[in-house]
Amino acid sequence: MKVAVVGVTGLVGTRMMEVLAERNFPVTEFLPVASERSVGRKVTFAGKEYTVISADDAIAAKPDLAIFSAGGGPSKELAPRFAAVGCRVVDNSSCWRMDPTKKLVVPEVNADVLTADDYIIANPNCSTIQMLLPLAPLHRKYHIKRIVVSTYQSVTGAGNRAVAQMEAERGGAAWGEYAAKFPYPIDQNIIPHIDDFTENGYTKEEMKMVNETHKILGDDTIGVSATTARVPVIGGHSESVNLEFEKDFELEDVRRIWEETPGVTVQDNTAEKVYPMPRFALGHDDVFVGRLRRDFSVKSGLNFWCVSDNIRKGAATNAVQIAEVLLQKGFLPAE
Repeated sequence: MKVAVVGVTGLVGTRMMEVLAERNFPVTEFLPVASERSVGRKVTFAGKEYTVISADDAIAAKPDLAIFSAGGGPSKELAPRFAAVGCRVVDNSSCWRMDPTKKLVVPEVNADVLTADDYIIANPNCSTIQMLLPLAPLHRKYHIKRIVVSTYQSVTGAGNRAVAQMEAERGGAAWGEYAAKFPYPIDQNIIPHIDDFTENGYTKEEMKMVNETHKILGDDTIGVSATTARVPVIGGHSESVNLEFEKDFELEDVRRIWEETPGVTVQDNTAEKVYPMPRFALGHDDVFVGRLRRDFSVKSGLNFWCVSDNIRKGAATNAVQIAEVLLQKGFLPAE
């Protein structure tokens, strides 16, 4: 299979190459693609060195699959051009997520929506992916009425420049001595602001969690309230999630459902101080859940804490898993 990774030199693009190799995705010809300023650079995929090419050259090669992590602007321009030559596109930007003609997919949750007609498929927001993976089976059994979620998102979610900012601050650099990604210092700080603010007072990141939840679960009746914050952690997003169900539940049943859910790992033994933490989620593809407890302030309420590697399951791995579904369904060449 001829596979392109678009935005290959970025933080997520680099991880996409790693995940494709780790999962033994059947790549017979690899096309590393980046912006014009990166054309000619060298990247390594599956132990072999490749030269970065332009999007035009990649389109001319007519790949079977293109996995995008190039930002919304390039995705809007390039994804239709790749699709026009018969290429399946899995896009990691927010460009196509709420397009009613495009599918928004977490494979463990709604892979069944993919059809042979889908040539541009959207990869959800990292925070939405890690929340919905454990929520989907609970919604099917108990029906979620309301979600209140607060996120604690690592700097890797904002890219290489954000990581460089925190490293500069930890190295003693004063504000203004480096190219800052955030409007304030991030080291020893928490910034309750991810993406632009909207007219309703929420940020775009917070509204993504609302709108993407409705689309992926196929249920606009779920109330969703999100607050997203950036924390001085190198990798791994954390979320505090509060749920209110229509039906009552038993905690042991919730735990059993999660233990039987692919992609979810339960870490919930407070007696032994076992609970999910971002430093231990790095490098893994599961969503880790713990601090499971009833919310006694409402009927049928549940609190839990979840953590995931935002660059893997929150981006690269989920995109590759979508490609695997396309392959399993026969929408990509098996050889």
